[in-house]
Amino acid sequence: MVTAEVAVAIPTLVVVLAVALAAVDLGIAQVRCVDAARTGARLLARAEPAATTAERVRAAAPSGAVVSTGYSGDLVSVRVSAPVPAALARLGIRNGPTATATAVIEALP
Repeated sequence: MVTAEVAVAIPTLVVVLAVALAAVDLGIAQVRCVDAARTGARLLARAEPAATTAERVRAAAPSGAVVSTGYSGDLVSVRVSAPVPAALARLGIRNGPTATATAVIEALP
């Protein structure tokens, strides 16, 4: 009787562990998106070259992330969006981590 209960409980625990690890992965990806967006906004506000900025943002962002930039007056904004981890995508979760950072363009001396 105990063997049957353990045989049912172990697969359930494995599924719960997999979902928990995927949720942690989602949280880490969100933090990486925030860091990448902040880095990009800061670099563009300092008038760093676009190629250097893109390289540094992609290095900080999760793999597969999409980076977009925009200018509005004296503001620059960077948006970083990453895909949902595969384990959560299988559960039907479609909204991946996204972050946007805005900075004021610094005046050149």
